[in-house]
Amino acid sequence: MSSRRDTNRSDAGEREKSPGFAVVVWRRLRRDRFAMTGLFVITTLFVVSYLAPVLANNKPIAMRWQGRTYFPAVADLFPLRYIMRYPELRTLDYSVLRQDPSFQQIRTPVPYSPYETSLDDKLQPPSSRHWLGTDTLGRDVCSRVLHGARISLQVGLVAVGIALTIGLLLGSIAGYYGGITDILISRLIEVMMCFPFFFLILAVIAFLPPSIFNIMIVIGITRWTGIARYARGEFLRIKKQDFAHAARAIGASDRKIIFRHILPNSLAPILVSATFGIAGAILVEAALSFLGLGVQPPTPSWGGMLSDAREFIEVAWWLALFPGLGIFVTVTAYNVLGEGLRDASDPRQALPDTR
Repeated sequence: MSSRRDTNRSDAGEREKSPGFAVVVWRRLRRDRFAMTGLFVITTLFVVSYLAPVLANNKPIAMRWQGRTYFPAVADLFPLRYIMRYPELRTLDYSVLRQDPSFQQIRTPVPYSPYETSLDDKLQPPSSRHWLGTDTLGRDVCSRVLHGARISLQVGLVAVGIALTIGLLLGSIAGYYGGITDILISRLIEVMMCFPFFFLILAVIAFLPPSIFNIMIVIGITRWTGIARYARGEFLRIKKQDFAHAARAIGASDRKIIFRHILPNSLAPILVSATFGIAGAILVEAALSFLGLGVQPPTPSWGGMLSDAREFIEVAWWLALFPGLGIFVTVTAYNVLGEGLRDASDPRQALPDTR
């Protein structure tokens, strides 16, 4: 009897220590070098884009003036907090301040604003002064590429977040309730998929003023169909399993069953689709900006920089190379990470879990 109890205790301990699905996926993902490289690149891009004001700016990181210490470039990261505390930062002319002998500063690594023009320095090739050269207005290309990364990543995340919300809502309702509800939502998905995606976005954008927020919203409300189909399929499969029937038998409400039991167990393939969707949204934003329907000048964006480089591709190769390389690296990293997540979350393709 004692040996049987010990065996039962050891089995119970093993069950308690068994890793969850997210832990298993992470362990499998770590063995995929390409996926981890993509994750590292994406993380680096997010850090660089967030810190762009302290990496590329004509404002100093820190300065000492009239007995006070200011952090103008850092203030761009937290504008409300610093401007309310130091309203004089709003009107300072740093080019004049630098002529003051008492003025001390720590400059950013790229001491140029993405909006600062200098016609004397236009179309300068990459050099020690301008690492990636200058454009037709003398603006520093490195500064504009760093600040343009923020626009692209922001568009990708917000647009896919909107698409994820719409797709999960409609897909879960269709898959859980079935019947006439499933038929109506499925027909809506099919109607939306009948329209060419990019031309649908162009048609909607034509009636709206060009704005980064409009682009995010339009991409989000037109890219939810794939996520909705994944969610519907997962709900149709999972709602027939024992734990869903048990939750229904003990009197749990439909809302609780959907959001606490079925939805968490159906997110893996949906998140993989969302990862690929971010890459697609970045490409769409770049294409819209390239056509002049996206982010408007002088706000830097990779697509807009490519559009400006068309006429000077033979004499200023750096204008198209670096923003194009940014788009290529970002989209490739998201696609590689998406493939790694797909393999890690699929038990038929992923390697067995080992500690």
